[in-house]
Amino acid sequence: MLPKQRQDQIVRALRVDGAGGVKVLAERLGVSEATIRRDLEQLHAEGRLTRVYGGALAVDGCDQPFADVNAVRAQEKDRIARRAAELITDGESVLLDIGTTALRVAQHLHGRSLTVVTSNLAVLEELENDEQIELIVLGGFVRRSYRSLVGYLTEESLRQIHVNWLFLGTSGVRPDGRVMDSTMIEVPVKRAMISAADRVVLLADRTKFPGHGVARVCEPGELSMVVTESGADEATRAQLAEAGVQVVLA
Repeated sequence: MLPKQRQDQIVRALRVDGAGGVKVLAERLGVSEATIRRDLEQLHAEGRLTRVYGGALAVDGCDQPFADVNAVRAQEKDRIARRAAELITDGESVLLDIGTTALRVAQHLHGRSLTVVTSNLAVLEELENDEQIELIVLGGFVRRSYRSLVGYLTEESLRQIHVNWLFLGTSGVRPDGRVMDSTMIEVPVKRAMISAADRVVLLADRTKFPGHGVARVCEPGELSMVVTESGADEATRAQLAEAGVQVVLA
């Protein structure tokens, strides 16, 4: 693979994930970590990404279309989503975060007697015709690129509700178990969601362990459970378990 092709793939990967570590990018592209570090430095100099310790972040304005993100690691996301849906008992209330894994959770809820609350416009489209589900959509500013609602109205709506379950997405989990996000505008909404739920379940595939992000969403102790897959970094999983978080492999 030519350096230009490899660097374009790095930028595309960051646009999908929001952030990426040197080790994960090296494994994904089949090159050495030293090669990835050189590529990241060059791409940072060109303004195509932001270099951070251990990896890089996508630059502002680089959101991928929702359908493109949804196609990445689709089977892994679906296994995680199916396992998450199995946790819910009929009659309970569920809060679904933005993102493509949350959409896949919604796809596994059809026909069940549940209350679903969301700021995810893709979840709205998925469930709006299912008469078994009581669907509540939070207000807010429409972030079209990622099919989400954000802002003061979203946060204020969340202060008026309380649910049994929150299924939360992330840009990455730090080695110490902190949950991070690389999109600053989404972080206050995620924090408000955590405050509105009895049980907080983080949904994250193995590429998010360990991960990166510019803003802290929550400490590991604020999570009830993490649903992930085999191959997720064992040291990070151990930190979560030490904080009292149940780690479930899909």
